[in-house]
Amino acid sequence: MTDMKSAAAPYSLELKDLRKSFGKTEIIRGVDLAVTAGERVGIIGPNGAGKSTLFNLISGRFEPTSGQILLNGQRIDGKKPYEINRAGLSRSFQITNIFPKLSVFENLRCGVLWSLGYKYTFLKFLNDLEDANERSEELMEMIKLDKKRDILAVNLTYAEQRALEIGITIAGGADVILLDEPTAGMSRSETSRFIKLIKSVTVGKTLLTVEHDMGVVFGLADKIAVVVYGEVLAYDVPEAVRANSRVQEAYLGSAVADSQGGGH
Repeated sequence: MTDMKSAAAPYSLELKDLRKSFGKTEIIRGVDLAVTAGERVGIIGPNGAGKSTLFNLISGRFEPTSGQILLNGQRIDGKKPYEINRAGLSRSFQITNIFPKLSVFENLRCGVLWSLGYKYTFLKFLNDLEDANERSEELMEMIKLDKKRDILAVNLTYAEQRALEIGITIAGGADVILLDEPTAGMSRSETSRFIKLIKSVTVGKTLLTVEHDMGVVFGLADKIAVVVYGEVLAYDVPEAVRANSRVQEAYLGSAVADSQGGGH
């Protein structure tokens, strides 16, 4: 007979009473959050709420003052960013982070090499690594840049560079993906296409995204976490968050009214 503990699968990502202080200033104030595998979670809140700090804690750039971060049931708080990445979590940044002097294909191949076990020692020329090359070609098709294969990343449009960064982020095969304001700086039409791209490339993966565009958040997320002054004010499905009077008062305001009225 299976006991209750073994029957209950761990959350994909779980934060337990997470806190972060810089000097005497507490930025993250006891955040609790549990994300089920395959869920898409949007993290919203006013400027200075602690959203980016939260991402930096999860991805290992900052070490928590106290509390726990669990990835698939295993603690990752205090680990280095590369150790967390190898454990199955990858993130993108607000500022596009690519190799500008490498081609689209070469950027993606850099992302897949470690996950395929090549690490630092190459006994073959890169062009002979069939599995890495095939995976890179697949990723190019996924992010709709296969026709830009040999174009240097610096010569791509802004939206294409962001798409390439998404490709690099998922190249290592991570199960949990963190995207920090993925549509920032995009036009409305670019944003619409990018939402479809994110949905497509993260199928089956757990996704957390920080985003200011309410249209993106309510169109993409299965659940929304509202962070205000370093605390989670609400964590629920979009409809419940939209109707939450505390959330409206603290942050959403007219954005909620616009979305209820069918605004785009």
